[in-house]
Amino acid sequence: MFIHSKAKQVISQTFSLKAMVLAMGAMVVVPQAAMAEEVSFDGKRVQFTIPYKEGGGTDTWGRFYAPLLSTELPGNPVVVVKNIPGGGSTKGANQFARKAKDNGLNIFASSASTQYPYLLQDRRVKYNYNDWEVVLASPTGGVVYVSPSTGISSAEELIEKKGDLKFKYASQGATSIDLVPLLAMDLLDMDVQATFGMKGRGAGRLAFERGEVNIDSQTSSSYLKKVTPLVGEGKAIPLFSFGILGDDGELQRDPNFPDLPHFAEVYAMANPDKSAEQGFEVWKAFFAAGFAAQKMIFLPKGVSPEVLATWRQSATALVSQPDFKAKSDKVLGDYPQLTGDNAQAALKTALSLDETNRNWVRNWLTEKYNTKF
Repeated sequence: MFIHSKAKQVISQTFSLKAMVLAMGAMVVVPQAAMAEEVSFDGKRVQFTIPYKEGGGTDTWGRFYAPLLSTELPGNPVVVVKNIPGGGSTKGANQFARKAKDNGLNIFASSASTQYPYLLQDRRVKYNYNDWEVVLASPTGGVVYVSPSTGISSAEELIEKKGDLKFKYASQGATSIDLVPLLAMDLLDMDVQATFGMKGRGAGRLAFERGEVNIDSQTSSSYLKKVTPLVGEGKAIPLFSFGILGDDGELQRDPNFPDLPHFAEVYAMANPDKSAEQGFEVWKAFFAAGFAAQKMIFLPKGVSPEVLATWRQSATALVSQPDFKAKSDKVLGDYPQLTGDNAQAALKTALSLDETNRNWVRNWLTEKYNTKF
């Protein structure tokens, strides 16, 4: 496939994110050397807090994992999902930080919309990732798609006709996971009216299906399960993916969407005669922060070493099952599921943000969306 020379220049840029490269490259984690002291959850009930409304990407992901965790954990406890939407996920995260017990029966689903406010030092955040213990991390991708009513059918047509187009996008908030698509659209000089207040990306997708907005984005798990049927029916047209990081740290096409250009390619189409601006570098940083370990399962800090080891060993055993990939591909996509040391390395990468990029994006959010920190 022919790629514009500017795209080659952008694609060749590498991320100085060795920890993420290591995490993304590992398919299965070697079990911990020492087995956990026998812990059983027989007859117990695990509460799985998901800080989003039903139907979004994180909810889809969490409900996929819940019964598998029940099967793999010793004693086969019932794992019950509790959705606590609000505040772009900060409401549920704050509640988990305040109320979760350290007995191994409370777990939490974090996503980019939980991580971004933490990284941006948002005043709503009352939780601290250093107080939690990661059990499993799922890298992911994402896709931007439009309604046929826009009259465009590809990223090339978007770049060609964007001056004549107006878009509406239903968003959780500018500091949620929507930061990545909103910044991407801004860097492409698209005329986008964002409507904030959605309770999750699932709510944004429903607004798209009702015709209230004409552009949307979903993470891979939600896109594969919820949007692919719309594409088949001609009700949604995919434009580009966000891409993935290869083993060498370079941005490349998402294997789940090989026919779609990734954002760096589209950015290069829109900017063939100039070097990448700082905004593009910031986009890459937040893409890394929000997608390398985009969704994670945590236990609260304070759980005993035996309980923590039991959870981590169970998660490793779960993703190591011979039939796991066949079960997971339609929901999680073709991404490695990270446990043990690799999950911890991915978390470290997700929470690393250069101060220069933090200041740039805080200024952009304030000027563009009047965001208060």
